[in-house]
Amino acid sequence: MTVQSESKGSIPPHRFEYEAQRSLNRVKTRLLEYQSCCDRESALTEEQKREFSHRLESNWREFFRLLYELYGFRFDFHYHLEQIILTAYESYASRPAAMLEMDAMRERDPLWYRRETMLGGALYVDLFADTILGLKEKIPYLKEMGFTYIHLMPLFKTPNGENDGGYAVSDYRNVEQSLGTIEDLKSLADAFRAAGISLVVDFIFNHTADDHEWAKKAQSGEVEFEDYYHIYPTREMPDRFDRTLREIFPTVRRGSFSWQDGIRKWVWTTFNDYQWDLRYANPDVFRGMMQEMLFLSNLGVEILRLDAVAFVWKEEGTVCENLDEAHLLIRAFNAVARIAAPSLLFKSEAIVHPDDVVKYIDGRECQLSYNPLLMATIWEATATRNASLLVKSIEHRHQLPEACNWCNYLRGHDDIGWTFDDGDAANLGINGFDHRKFLNQFYSGEFEGSFSKGVPFQYNPETQDMRVCGTLASLAGVEQALESGETVLQNHAVERICMMHSIILSIGGIPLLYLGDEWGTLNDYGYIDDPRKIDDSRWVHRIRMHWDKIDSPQGLHLLSKTIRERIRNLLNTRKNIEAFAGVDMELLFLDRSEILSYVREHSGDRVIVIQNIADREVECDAAKVVSHGPGHHFIDLLSNEQITIQKTLKLKPYQHLWLRRN
Repeated sequence: MTVQSESKGSIPPHRFEYEAQRSLNRVKTRLLEYQSCCDRESALTEEQKREFSHRLESNWREFFRLLYELYGFRFDFHYHLEQIILTAYESYASRPAAMLEMDAMRERDPLWYRRETMLGGALYVDLFADTILGLKEKIPYLKEMGFTYIHLMPLFKTPNGENDGGYAVSDYRNVEQSLGTIEDLKSLADAFRAAGISLVVDFIFNHTADDHEWAKKAQSGEVEFEDYYHIYPTREMPDRFDRTLREIFPTVRRGSFSWQDGIRKWVWTTFNDYQWDLRYANPDVFRGMMQEMLFLSNLGVEILRLDAVAFVWKEEGTVCENLDEAHLLIRAFNAVARIAAPSLLFKSEAIVHPDDVVKYIDGRECQLSYNPLLMATIWEATATRNASLLVKSIEHRHQLPEACNWCNYLRGHDDIGWTFDDGDAANLGINGFDHRKFLNQFYSGEFEGSFSKGVPFQYNPETQDMRVCGTLASLAGVEQALESGETVLQNHAVERICMMHSIILSIGGIPLLYLGDEWGTLNDYGYIDDPRKIDDSRWVHRIRMHWDKIDSPQGLHLLSKTIRERIRNLLNTRKNIEAFAGVDMELLFLDRSEILSYVREHSGDRVIVIQNIADREVECDAAKVVSHGPGHHFIDLLSNEQITIQKTLKLKPYQHLWLRRN
């Protein structure tokens, strides 16, 4: 196979409009021929066909430019262009009526995902409710908590044995047998939609499992499918690539390639040897994954989490992360969605440098994005009792384009890495390398005075790089406080958790909770007894929900119901505060490093948020609070208490206030 260093397509600017229109005319002619052949089988009305044609024309120039930049150098470019559009039409023709209605509704209300009522949850189906139908029975609980967005962690068919927590997909059109059927998933999507909950799933598009149909055909020697992956007969090309690549899982494998005994060749496997990276320089791969994307949308999925976006394009001599072609590729997927499934949204998963994270966030690329910088700096501030780096980071990295939104979270299914900018840290006199080492020690409980009970993940002795795992409660001090039996520590742990949630609920974006954290679930160290999980410490925080214990007099632990009620109050209060829509936020500097404060305003509603991130009482000058009110009299929306602020404001340990002028 060829190396992905081919020169990309380029049309002189003065020729672009002509070539784009000529190509559109060709495609429309081919589409009319196809429609005439398939009319008897298509349930589309003439109006729906016109709607598809209108969307095709509206998005054509951008779509054509993207595809040409990616594949225009190929002699068969126009063939692939036609096949991609015909495939998109096939999907549109089979789109359920409910999803066609959803498309029209979302087009009338394009910024629906920026509302204050948006609240996200993430879960593993088996760990939360055993099966897909079991999760369907939990919809009343999800509505009671106020969730309007539920992300199901990977649930599609995977290989037997190791599967990277579901991120090695064998079949994108079937779920794991133990969870149910694909029909069950469609039924859940319908029930979610009726309940006002958007279904979110992972689109794992950087790689497939080694037992995926494409990989099996490649292993059998079919050259067409060998070209779906990066497969090399010798170490020559892998060695050339490896010179500039970083190791993602250094304790699993050195380098980014795995020797496959069955075919006696080397395969690019960024993550694990059973996860084969796809070769997107081949337009057949783009079309194949586009089909899977549109299948999921037709199933009722409203948001796709794009997994490992930074790695999807490879180029010799580069780090093969965050390349320009990766953005072109995602934008091309987005353009297809706007043509065939316009209600579908993308969420990027880019756990990279903050300056690279924001490059994926755009209305024409990923409308939503995880906010790993906010997550990391909240934990950093909580450990140091100092909000300076948190404030410095969000001061110039929080704002987003009009059509976009953050997904703010405190932890997820993955590990926690310290993705703050070293330049931001240096401006505060902090050495980034040393500070990460401190944070790893603090949250793995090795630092004297730490409240945390985290577990190390993927320690690299050469670079000393490491990440940390743990449930929210164990990382935030609940586990240690319960072991100590000290009431003060237990109270601090609860208040610490609520303060951290106050930030992600109020700062701007969609709050995203990992389900179970609202009950203060603790680390489960039983993973070390499972040979399939013992080498992956992330399983310490992938917790099974024990609903029988929740309903029993003993409960999960003595603080669980307190944590749940406090978080539920935060969630229910947020959804009634119009000021919390969107991401616009103005920092409020109250001259105390322990305080994070900002003003949120939307549609005339103004709320001042103040959080003490320290475990000690803090007093600050309240003049700026009064001037931003404006006035001295406020109501705290969390407690409904009337508060009169004069010259100073005293905050208890971890106290958080959502103040509206009274």
